[in-house]
Amino acid sequence: MNGILQTVEVAAAKPYRVEIGRNVLASSGTAIRAVTKAKRLAVITDTTVEALYAPVVCDSLSAAGFQVCKFAFAPGETSKNLETIGKILDFLTENGLTRTDCIVALGGGIVGDVAGFAASIYLRGISVIQLPTTFLAAVDSSVGGKTGVNLPAGKNLVGAFWQPSYVLCDCACFETLPKETFLDGVSETVKYGVIADADLFAKLEAGALETEIEAITARCVAIKSQFVAADEFDRGLRQILNYGHTLGHAVEKCSDYAVTHGHAVAIGMVAAAKTAVRLGLCDSAVSERVYALLTRLGLPTKTDIAVETLASVMRNDKKAAGDAITLVLPAKIGECVLHPVPLASLETVFAG
Repeated sequence: MNGILQTVEVAAAKPYRVEIGRNVLASSGTAIRAVTKAKRLAVITDTTVEALYAPVVCDSLSAAGFQVCKFAFAPGETSKNLETIGKILDFLTENGLTRTDCIVALGGGIVGDVAGFAASIYLRGISVIQLPTTFLAAVDSSVGGKTGVNLPAGKNLVGAFWQPSYVLCDCACFETLPKETFLDGVSETVKYGVIADADLFAKLEAGALETEIEAITARCVAIKSQFVAADEFDRGLRQILNYGHTLGHAVEKCSDYAVTHGHAVAIGMVAAAKTAVRLGLCDSAVSERVYALLTRLGLPTKTDIAVETLASVMRNDKKAAGDAITLVLPAKIGECVLHPVPLASLETVFAG
């Protein structure tokens, strides 16, 4: 089946549409022409995605009347830094992009984060359109406007809230993903089930990923859009989207990013669920279901990294405030709560 199958409206301060379909990159120029008056488009991607999808996207954009230039950087977390941002900003200047022009982020979550951050600071902000090519980017990072890069001290410590003008998800792209990369996105779908949708979680338990990928993508985007609309700048309720991420980001950093984002979040979700049981916030059946589903899906559920090492990284987490950090812990499948804990007690909280 081809074409747009699902549409989600994101009611941010700058509203935009997320369209989810199959085999739609070849018509991306027409879709983007409908949402921007820009003359020049800078396609930002990585070299892996460049080989797979840049030709069809750039041809479609050119056919729609855009002047197109392209910048590709090396794939992976090692490129998610200020050096890459500097190179992109130089590229945009050299190609004469103005404040009425637009960046097109073509790729996975790293590309989206980097391109979005560059868009947020170039000429004090130009438009960005997201074309996610990974399951993780489609269900999570391409929506909501969180952009940024890493510092040596940790993940996403530099960034900005910068909503896209439009998001176009081509679910056919997921078929080219390595299994482990696809599983990064699967982890995030489990997250959405735990934090907001018991029915989604049950569908995942029943194997719906194999038959309902477009509908599951749309449901995850819809859940995220609700949190974004309620708390666009992450000052309260939106923090629930960080379920599994506090410890997960620490696992990424401590492994020197050998453990990828979704795999690390899976480890963090199990740890958070076990913590919730120990603190009396939920029944042990919640933790058991989270563990069982992630295990069946092929995701990791534990790490050999010492809790003391992880805690030292978590204390530098961007969500830390003063001498405390807010953890996201499940109360039941479909509902999580925000639970502040002292930074000094992180080793105790996550022990066991």
